[in-house]
Amino acid sequence: MKDAHEVQTAPVVALGLIGGYLTARETRIRALGGVVLGLAGVYAGRTWLAKRGPLTTTGLSAAYLLGFGLSHPLAKKIGAWPSVLTVTAAVAGAAALASDHAD
Repeated sequence: MKDAHEVQTAPVVALGLIGGYLTARETRIRALGGVVLGLAGVYAGRTWLAKRGPLTTTGLSAAYLLGFGLSHPLAKKIGAWPSVLTVTAAVAGAAALASDHAD
């Protein structure tokens, strides 16, 4: 596994949110999408903790989970893909600013 200090988490966040949605949609197994979402979240969280500490990890983890949760009601207003992409851009952007490019 790559050293946590060498990982850029914005792409990991994007993989988790977009990949989780796509996996659930294509397989019709929501739990499998949740596995993708969860694994990416744990990998990103490990990196956030090593790079930025528990406070940043808590904030970014909350943003990741909140983004996932908010994508569902947002999808009813703007559609599934636009919702997933909007939430992903917001959370990946936060990860980039708070962890990947914070130094």
